[in-house]
Amino acid sequence: MAKKEKEKKVREPFNAKREAKLIPGYILLIIWVAFTVCALLWIVAASFSTSPEIMKGQTLKFASGLHPENYAAAWSSNNIKVFFMNSAIYAVLGTFFTILISAPCSYVLARFTFLGNKVLSSSFIVAMSIPQIMIVLPLFGLATKAHLTGTKIILILLYIGMQVPFTTTFLMTFFANLSRTYEEAAAIDGCSPMKTFWKIMMPLAQPGIVTVGIFNFMNIWNEYFISLIFGATEKNMSVGPGLKSVLTSMQYTGNWGGLFAAVIIVFLPTFIIYVVLSEKIIAGVTGGGIKG
Repeated sequence: MAKKEKEKKVREPFNAKREAKLIPGYILLIIWVAFTVCALLWIVAASFSTSPEIMKGQTLKFASGLHPENYAAAWSSNNIKVFFMNSAIYAVLGTFFTILISAPCSYVLARFTFLGNKVLSSSFIVAMSIPQIMIVLPLFGLATKAHLTGTKIILILLYIGMQVPFTTTFLMTFFANLSRTYEEAAAIDGCSPMKTFWKIMMPLAQPGIVTVGIFNFMNIWNEYFISLIFGATEKNMSVGPGLKSVLTSMQYTGNWGGLFAAVIIVFLPTFIIYVVLSEKIIAGVTGGGIKG
């Protein structure tokens, strides 16, 4: 053990110049983290305050006490409950069907060689680079002809289509790095390629599937532009444009405590998911789905 420690010290000597160069980066990181934490704490405090306290800059003093009723008011009024449930539907269904489509597709592209394989793989990367604003008008025209505008179905379909290129490209890396001995052993046992995928390869790629599923959920939950265009009515809006409409209404009601409570309600799901599953996200991104 002592020899190993000595070797480690020899291999990784302290470099004062190198560490000194990193100090500005550490300082910027600390400032950014401190600013973010302070901003979040202020928003949380404002959500338990009254409008006069917020306007007077007395948010952190709680002179009139805590006001948890802001959350009840935010949930029941201004359609926050509707926006929240809409986003939950879009995020859950969009993530589920995206993985259901992308996982088999990425497996085939990563594990089998056939004519057009490289073209298809490249097309997903190209699709990721197309700005949404370029395809909104054609998509809106198609949705109008199909009589899907003003419905939740069109938003779910669009979210699936938006996430499939990224999800497929992401999962291809995991399936490409899995050992072929699993498929060979399954073939010897008489498993068909489809059964091998669902019973063996899909579970082995679970770290990548969980990671990309979390990313998809967060992307759909926080999406603004598509929901604003296609979820034109409040009954179909997600939390992004929904909060914008709440902010507009607050100009007349002046219930700023309720507004910040609504922000916290919308922010909590993605925050909880990231905190609870952060280790899996990091492991999935850095691990690359490599199985021995």
